[in-house]
Amino acid sequence: MERYPLRMVVLLAMLSLSSCCASSAGGGGGQLLHPVILIPGSGGNQLEARLTDDYRPSSLTCRVWPLVRGRGGWFRMWFEPSVVVAPLTRCFAERMMLYYDRDADDYRNAPGVHTRVSEFGSTSTLRYLDPTLKVLTGYMDVLASTLEKAGYEEGHDLFGAPYDFRYGLAAPGHPSQVGSAYLERLRLLVESACAANGGRPAILMAHSLGGLYALQFLARAPPAWRAAHVKRLVTLSAPWGGSVQEMLTFASGNTLGVPFVDPTLIRDEQRSSESNLWLLPTPKVFGNTTLVVSQRHNRTYSAKNVTQFLNDIGFADGVEPYRARIRPLGEVLPEPGVPVTCLVGTGVDTVESLVFGDEGFDAGPVEVVYGDGDGTVNLASLMGPIKAWSDSPSQVLEVVELPKVSHMGILKDKSALDQILRILDSINLNATSTTTYQS
Repeated sequence: MERYPLRMVVLLAMLSLSSCCASSAGGGGGQLLHPVILIPGSGGNQLEARLTDDYRPSSLTCRVWPLVRGRGGWFRMWFEPSVVVAPLTRCFAERMMLYYDRDADDYRNAPGVHTRVSEFGSTSTLRYLDPTLKVLTGYMDVLASTLEKAGYEEGHDLFGAPYDFRYGLAAPGHPSQVGSAYLERLRLLVESACAANGGRPAILMAHSLGGLYALQFLARAPPAWRAAHVKRLVTLSAPWGGSVQEMLTFASGNTLGVPFVDPTLIRDEQRSSESNLWLLPTPKVFGNTTLVVSQRHNRTYSAKNVTQFLNDIGFADGVEPYRARIRPLGEVLPEPGVPVTCLVGTGVDTVESLVFGDEGFDAGPVEVVYGDGDGTVNLASLMGPIKAWSDSPSQVLEVVELPKVSHMGILKDKSALDQILRILDSINLNATSTTTYQS
C-alpha cells in the first residue's frame, strides 16, 4: 500500500537478501571496501567527566562520588548504572546539566564540570555504554560485530564518531562551539579513513540524532569535498521532524523505562540538553496538529506553539534558544548532496498525543494516544520530511521500511542488519541502483 504519492521506482540490479547474506560485504577474496563510520544517536556513546574546584556539589555524596577515578580525575559519567540510586541520580543530573549563556549565545557545561569524549575514531565507546556491564548496556555492539563478520576491520575500514550528545547545532548566524568542533573532528576522520583505504569515499552510517548531525555535516560541506569523500549516507531511524515523545520528556521527565528512577529528578537535566530541543516536533512536519492537552491550563499545544508549551511547563529559559537557534534547523531540510538510504521502523506503537490532567505536568499524562512509528519517532517524522528529496533530480534516495522494528531494535534486528549488508554489498561490488521508495 502506497503511503505517499511518490513515484515508485523498482531497484535495478539489487542483490537479493539471500545472495547478500551469502556474499557479505567483505567477500572472501580480499575485496576492497569503502570505509564505514558509525555515528551514534543521543546517549549512544560513553561520556567522561572530571570535577574541578569550581564544582559546587549539592550534597556531600556528590562531592565524593565516584570514589574511584582514573588518571587526572576522569570518570565515566555516561553511563554509570549506580545513578539509578536516588542520591546518585541527583549528582548525575547536576553534572549532566547544560546552561545557556545568553551573552555568548551558546551552551556550556555546569561550573566545575569538564567533559570529554574518549577514543574518537574507535567504535569501542559506542558498542557498550558500560564495558563492565555489557549484557545490559550494549548499543552498537551487534551492528559493529555484524560488520566485522562481513569483512570490516576496526581501525582500518570501520570507525566510530562519538560525540557529546547533550549539545546540538545552531542555525546560521549563531555560534555552536561544541557542535561545530565535532563536525570538524568528523571531517578529519572522514578524510583519514578515505586516505587509509586507497582514496575510497566513506559510508556514513548514523542512528537517530546522529542522522541529524550527519545531514548538517554534509549540507555544510563544499560539494566537491562531499563528492570526493562520502559515498553514501545510511540513516537508521533518523528523527527528521522530531518526536512527540520529546514533549513528555520536557513536561514530566522521561526515564526511558529505567526502573526506580523518579523522572522529576532528571527532568531539569533533560530540559537543559540542547539536543533535546533539537528533537522537539517541528512545525513543518506536525503543523497545527494537537500534540499536548493541558486540562489545568485549559490549553492545547501543537508544534507551532512550542514556545508557549515551554513557558507553561516552567521552562522559560528554553524559549529563546529554541526560537532563535533550534527551530530554524527544522524549517528547511537541506539535501545531503550524496546518495542516501533511510532505514525506518514502522508499525510500533509511538506516542502521538498526550493529555495532562488537573494535577499539572509534574504528575505525568493521564492519557496517551499512540500512532504509527518506531516506538520513539513518529512515522510522519521518519518519512515525511524526506519526500521532497525523492523528487529532486540531483538527489538519490532509497527508503526501506522495516515492519515491527523499533527505534533501538534497528541496530540489532536481523531484517535491519540484512538490509545494511545488502546496501554495503551493492556499494562495494559497484552494483548500480536507482532511487526507490519501498512500502
